[in-house]
Amino acid sequence: MPVSIRDVALRAGVSVGTVSNVLNRPGEVSAESVHRVTQAIEELGYVRNDAARKLRAGVSTTVGFVVLDGQNPFYTDVVRGAEDEAARHGIAILYGNTDEDPAREKVYLDLFQEQQVRGLLIAPYGDITARLQRLRSGGIPAVLVDRFSADARFSSVSVDSVAGGRLAVEHLIAGGRRRIAFVGGPFDMRQVNDRLAGARAASDNAGVRVGLEVIPTSGMTVEEGVAAGARVLARPRREWPDALFAANDLLALGLLQSLVVDGRAVVPGDIALIGFDDIPFAAAAAVPLSSIRQPSRIIGRTALRVLLEEAADPESVPRQTVFPPELVVRASTAGR
Repeated sequence: MPVSIRDVALRAGVSVGTVSNVLNRPGEVSAESVHRVTQAIEELGYVRNDAARKLRAGVSTTVGFVVLDGQNPFYTDVVRGAEDEAARHGIAILYGNTDEDPAREKVYLDLFQEQQVRGLLIAPYGDITARLQRLRSGGIPAVLVDRFSADARFSSVSVDSVAGGRLAVEHLIAGGRRRIAFVGGPFDMRQVNDRLAGARAASDNAGVRVGLEVIPTSGMTVEEGVAAGARVLARPRREWPDALFAANDLLALGLLQSLVVDGRAVVPGDIALIGFDDIPFAAAAAVPLSSIRQPSRIIGRTALRVLLEEAADPESVPRQTVFPPELVVRASTAGR
């Protein structure tokens, strides 16, 4: 049987109320009682029942965080930023990875609702507005992460992905590239659509003739990038694009791997390559990868701060925090 607070009180020779005060209000208890209770806790291996304590206090000390791809270092850094901010407030982060799977996303939303977390941070897959509204009506606010809330029903913290896509393709055009391919998918992810929209805006307004094709992928992984690279290289050489813009760095690294292993296309001489996110591996690639940088940890810290403010004031008006992207130029897009 688990050790109870009564067991601790019996071992320490004090009342249950004294043990409770030591755990929750130690300043109100004598130093001797604190010592005796602490010693009893250590001897018995007592672990407080935080779930019960939260129910009594009416305030949860946990926040749920659901991300699209736990293998993507971008999301790892976003979560780290949220954890840094959470630690300042005595909050713990419960983390779930959906792997771009709506069924897994639902499982985590159900779990966090059952746990009655203080709030939810989520990088959603598709449109889950109705579900988030139900959570909010049940006292669990939500903040969108890495996703702009177009209808402003929820607060969001993101980077301007349209501007990022435009920056990437403008950079490629400035480097003399005219046959550009956007590599990304699936297109029910808002981030992918926004980055493509920015790429199209840059090509349409270039002032020179630029071809922009789309090479779809079923996911945003290194493996999908490798497969997309193989499809490009399977074409006759005259039909190769002279630049690739990947919707994230994992895709870009997969593309780079495919091109380097094949050996026929030199990066950036034959094909320039740029990604999105600027994860740590980008600078360390065989050919250092140009990318569109997102301030990942700042996004996480800001999102957690906004969520706690909304949990404290349920009547607050949702707000959209949008950070500007930054172009980071490395060897993979050297000009001709």
